Amino acid sequence: MTMTLEEHKARSARSAKLILLFAMVSMTMMFAGLTSAFVVSKSRADWLKDFQMPSAFFASTLVIICCSITFHLAKKSIQKDNRSATTSFLLATLALGILFVVLQFVGFGQIVESGYYFTGSESTITTTFLYVVTVTHLAHLTGGLISLLIIIYNHFKQKYNSSQTLGIELGAMYWHFLDVLWVYLFLFLYFFK
Repeated sequence: MTMTLEEHKARSARSAKLILLFAMVSMTMMFAGLTSAFVVSKSRADWLKDFQMPSAFFASTLVIICCSITFHLAKKSIQKDNRSATTSFLLATLALGILFVVLQFVGFGQIVESGYYFTGSESTITTTFLYVVTVTHLAHLTGGLISLLIIIYNHFKQKYNSSQTLGIELGAMYWHFLDVLWVYLFLFLYFFK
């Protein structure tokens, strides 16, 4: 029994989405472990009770939500074969993603300016956990930015259209995951600090 080209494409798309889903589940488990360790460590004597989240983290949360919106709009635009809108939304997503990273580092700077350090003798368990969780998320976001650059490159090479959207769909799935993950981490760190 031979498969048609359409059946092969559909099977490949399902496989790619399943692999990405497994990767996202494993990342979720890793962050669940980190947040569990965060909760368990709150009983330590050196836990900061009055620590305030830096304002840049609030701004970066808004920015990453906007990233998901622009990526979703890019996906919808390519499904309608609107290449110029897709280009605009993909480039906006890239710019917002870079802004998110910049705001994360600004937030780190605000924490240090407040007299809290991430490592060394002047560090606390609170700031060290915040640093580990945020840097780990940034590492995954770096993967998202690299995949976004590949998607933009492929878009300019005209590899996507209304009948071929898999790359953009996978990128959007991963980006939405990163968005939800950061919002969860931000709310967790804000309410359980």
